[in-house]
Amino acid sequence: MNQHLGRLFPGLRGVSYEITSPAQPDYNCIAWAAGDDSRWWWPDEFHQYYWPEPAPRLSTLGAFAEAFRTLGFEVCEDSTSELGWEKIAIFASPDGMPTHAARQLPDGTWTSKLGNLEDIKHRDLRHVGGDAYGEPTLILRRRRG
Repeated sequence: MNQHLGRLFPGLRGVSYEITSPAQPDYNCIAWAAGDDSRWWWPDEFHQYYWPEPAPRLSTLGAFAEAFRTLGFEVCEDSTSELGWEKIAIFASPDGMPTHAARQLPDGTWTSKLGNLEDIKHRDLRHVGGDAYGEPTLILRRRRG
């Protein structure tokens, strides 16, 4: 276990997770969830970061749903692994502001890019939830393949 990740993400303490790539500032969790490790995704109004058209450049769950809809995702009810489906979990702060995204892997585990830090593989969404990212609030899915 990596001590600094455990301090930042208390849900990782005492659980098994795997660091899958080194710290990298070129992309964020939203891009990573979308399968893009070449640029930062965020709906900033000044267009400093990539954001897919025609999704609105707003920091709302609706705008994030629209952004992932451009990749073929649709809103679904829960994060339970479903054969043939890839899922994305969008986390939000208590006030509803999107904060993080994680992508479900074919084996049912999750992958998260932790800010400018490492990418990790973790078993449960709660492992990265809490004070840093809030809770998984919006779940999206698309057919694998």
